[in-house]
Amino acid sequence: MRCPKCGKGDTRVVDSRTQEVTNAIKRRRECRSCGYRFTTFERCEDPIEVLKSDGTTQPFDRNKLLVGLMRATTKRDIELSALNALIDDIEHELRGRTLTAVSSHDIGDMVLKRLEKIDKVAYIRFASVYRDFKDIDEFLEELDKLR
Repeated sequence: MRCPKCGKGDTRVVDSRTQEVTNAIKRRRECRSCGYRFTTFERCEDPIEVLKSDGTTQPFDRNKLLVGLMRATTKRDIELSALNALIDDIEHELRGRTLTAVSSHDIGDMVLKRLEKIDKVAYIRFASVYRDFKDIDEFLEELDKLR
């Protein structure tokens, strides 16, 4: 592992902890050259393929999902750690399935199910993009479901 500060490859692991939910290992590292400490995560590379609505596939991307959630929760009092936990939960559920591919529609439904419990405004924001509301009536229908 190269040091992000000085670029040297001589680092040592100071501490390792297992992240049960995501099957990841969190490691604290220290550069032996400059003394800089940083954190890395080691995850299993068992790709989950996402089937897009246009018929293409692409690997599951936590960051892409996080960006969408951050947009939906802009100016809401929701911690980044809560969004990461939501994604961890979805990824854990996906890895628990026997299938290696999942539709983007299924992922969107999983997000909405969890967002509804966290913040109703973020739920509506995410749903308006995910479900591609065409007019105010579709928006109002979704609001009525929340009541």
